[in-house]
Amino acid sequence: MDLRMLTWHKSSHSGTDDNCVEVAGLRGGRVVRDGKNPSGPMLRCSENEWQEFIGGVKGDRLR
Repeated sequence: MDLRMLTWHKSSHSGTDDNCVEVAGLRGGRVVRDGKNPSGPMLRCSENEWQEFIGGVKGDRLR
């Protein structure tokens, strides 16, 4: 699968500066990339890993 063909969504916490994270849905998980470098490395995670990450962010357990 060509990950560049996915529908990417910019984080609502990304401002107008260069701090831009984009996420795309993928069957069974998500893909995360740096919005200012869309052809660069991407992080692919399973649905369970994504839910753990989101839970950590919402629970303020990631610092």
